[in-house]
Amino acid sequence: MRVVVYSAEWCRDCRAAKQFLETHGVTYTEVDVELDPTAFDDVFRNVGKRAIPQMVINGEWWQPYAPGRGLLYDEMYTRLGIPRG
Repeated sequence: MRVVVYSAEWCRDCRAAKQFLETHGVTYTEVDVELDPTAFDDVFRNVGKRAIPQMVINGEWWQPYAPGRGLLYDEMYTRLGIPRG
């Protein structure tokens, strides 16, 4: 599985999403939108808004966060194939 996380250092939800991945042993590549001048353009082109965090899981873009709900932990378990236990 290939996972890319679009994030920024100042983004609390980005940090929480990366912590989730690390806690569950999911290897990922990080793209910091503050350091990569084209990153927000990539996000906008693929999801239609400049919102982070964004995950790209095996080429499929997905936002692991919903306003008013926070991080979508149940969906992260499912999309990443992480067993609950």
